[in-house]
Formats: sequence, C-alpha cells, structure tokens
Amino acid sequence: MKALMSLGALIGVAGLLLLGGMVLDVVPSTYIRLVEGYMPIQMLLEVACYVIGFTGLSYTLNAMGMAIPRFWQGIGFWVFFLLYLKYRMYPPIPFSVRAMYGTVSLVAVFMWVSASEEDWQKFKQPIMNVLDAQTGGNRILRYLYLVLLPILIGGFSFNAMMPKSEEPIELRTVHPAPPASTKVHGKTYTLQTSQNPYRVNPEGKYDQEFTNANIVEQGMGRLMKPNANPWDDKNQGYLKYVREGGEIFFQNCHFCHGDNLNGRGLHAFAFNPIPANFTDPGTIAQLQETFIFWRVSKGGIGLPNEGFPWASVMPPWEQHLTVDEIWKVVLFEYWHTGYYPRTWD
Repeated sequence: MKALMSLGALIGVAGLLLLGGMVLDVVPSTYIRLVEGYMPIQMLLEVACYVIGFTGLSYTLNAMGMAIPRFWQGIGFWVFFLLYLKYRMYPPIPFSVRAMYGTVSLVAVFMWVSASEEDWQKFKQPIMNVLDAQTGGNRILRYLYLVLLPILIGGFSFNAMMPKSEEPIELRTVHPAPPASTKVHGKTYTLQTSQNPYRVNPEGKYDQEFTNANIVEQGMGRLMKPNANPWDDKNQGYLKYVREGGEIFFQNCHFCHGDNLNGRGLHAFAFNPIPANFTDPGTIAQLQETFIFWRVSKGGIGLPNEGFPWASVMPPWEQHLTVDEIWKVVLFEYWHTGYYPRTWD
C-alpha cells in the first residue's frame, strides 16, 4: 500500500510540474499529444491519473507529518482542474465550456469534502475559525474579508455597468449559410450532394477515408506521411492532384493566405480583416468541402446579405480558374493543413 501511494505521489508531482510548465509557457500543450477521436476518453484518463497522483501525494505528506488541510485540498484540486482545462486542452476550448466543466468539477469537489460528517467538519473548520476570530491572525483575516469583499463586488459591478467608449460592434456571420446550389462556369452544383472529383482512391472512386489517411499529420509539425509526398513524380491519383492544387495555390493564393496557409501572406496586412488562416481549427476544419468550393468560386462579392459587413477582398476565382483547378486547390488546402473536410453525414 505504501509503495502504491509513493508511486501515486510521484505521478502527482509530475502532473504538477507538467501543468506548471504549460501555464508558464515552458512546456507546449502539445507535449503530450491528444489522440484524435479519443480526446474525451484521454482527458478523463488524464484527470483520473491526477486524482490518483494527488491521493498518493496527500497520503505521503500526511505520513511525513505535513498534512494539507482538507479545505485547501479541495480548493487546490479545483484550481488545478481549471488550469488543466485552460492550458492543457488544444485547440483551446471556449470560456463558456470551461465554466460548465468548472461548475461540474466544483460540485464533485463539494461532494467529496462532504462525503462524511468528519470530512465536512475538517473542510469547514478554516472558515469557522475566521468567522469566530478567536486568534489575532483570524481576527485580522475577518476584518480584511469584511473590507475587501464589498470593494471587489463593487468594483466588478461598476466595471460591468460603466459605459464603454469602444467602437460599435459590427454584427456579421463569419461562416454564413451557403445557398442550396451554386452555378460555376454554366454548371449548377448542389452543395449538399456534390463531391470533390479528385478526392479518389487508386481505383478512381471517391474515398474520403483513403485521402484522409494521406494528409499531413495534424499538430505543430504537420509532417508528411510516409510514401505520401505529392511532389514525388511517381505518385499518381490523389497525391498528383494535391500537387497540382498546390502549384495553383502558390501561383495565385499564397500572396494573401501565406506560404504556410496561415493568413500571413505578403499582402495580408494590407487588408482588414486579414485573409483567412486555414491552419486555425475554426476555419476550413469546420466546413464542408463544397462550402469552400462555393466561397472560392464566388469570392467576397458573392456572400449573402447576412455575411455583411464583411469587407472581404477575396476575388471570385471562377473568373480566373477552371472548375477543376478550384477543386484541386481545395484538395491541397485540406491536405496541407492536416484537417478533414466535414461531411453531411
């Protein structure tokens, strides 16, 4: 039992050091990679390991006569979990989601500290000590709380109610709903049923699973998969089309969208807003391939009314590229960023 608790203590210390490095930006959040498709399960397993680690750490410190009060154990683990959600998870999750998880974790901590009458008495003892103010230190803390709490509440209320001198917010839809169909070069494409004709397997059939297996790795490095280099002249089919799409992209699109597709091209900062960052998980990773085909074809001028004010300088590329060239550019963008196009399924 003692050996298991010692092992748990080591896990707890390692977890604290790892998260501390992420908070201080010494260790990247991608240091331990999240496995695509298993992120929720991996998150639960990591949190379970941290619980085991903190249990072992608490046991070890208690055995050494350095027991942490139950109150600070509960508060400490809750704060640790909030920091875990903010600095460990990537892509970053919205504050509203973190607040929801934080509330659930707070309820879990409360259930833990109130699991028995003895534990509940231990947890609330520091609070009761301050309220009773039997010692000089607790008396000072009580006075500080009586002064600071009204000031903090009043300050937050004042800041929330004070009129702001910021410029008016321009309400616009970043990804407006596409039309049911679009006409490009005289041919009508139904966006819900159309498919990229170049997303094919070696047999020439549409196969998204095959093409997904040949894109670059997701994450910071974005390395090419083995034997999946589009610039290898021996490759045919899908990878050949990716190469052709890349050639079209670098001839026409990289001036604004950048060599790395991150929206930081040569002319990017001449525009407001700057061009789309395709490596951001909030752009093409959230969209169907036909949506990108529609946007590239019609450009900023083809946006529906709910997309304005947009100030987009995206040209209607149907005036400069063929339908096949547009599909190949879209193919290359997904390959290069490592994202999969969303499907209607």
